[in-house]
Amino acid sequence: MAFAILALAPSLAAVEAPQQRLALLCGVFRRFFLLVWHAMPAVLLSGWALLFVWYGGFRGAGWHVHLMHLTGLVMGAVYLTIALGPWREMRAALAAGETAAAAGAAGRIRQLVTLNLALGLLTVAVAAWGRFGG
Repeated sequence: MAFAILALAPSLAAVEAPQQRLALLCGVFRRFFLLVWHAMPAVLLSGWALLFVWYGGFRGAGWHVHLMHLTGLVMGAVYLTIALGPWREMRAALAAGETAAAAGAAGRIRQLVTLNLALGLLTVAVAAWGRFGG
């Protein structure tokens, strides 16, 4: 997510034609979202396995584990929102040659990816604070 926001987006300015820029972005998103589609369940399942094996369930877990669980579920919901909403709209708009609609969908994807990046950073901070700070 940080790559998409901090490296990819600014670098796209070098591609002058909007249609080419969007096609490149679509190719990157296609690969990235496919990876996330497989990684997200693995991360959630491994977290639940740790929760129930290591902590013995929710009752044995500290506040930080509960908050990490919440942010993980919210991040998964944001991803599903991206995949089933603006990502689908962007692909359809590109296929129809509607550059403006595809650009609008790409902007919504960027906003949601930024939200997920912030949630991910919050989750890491909560994990460190709960583990080492109390």
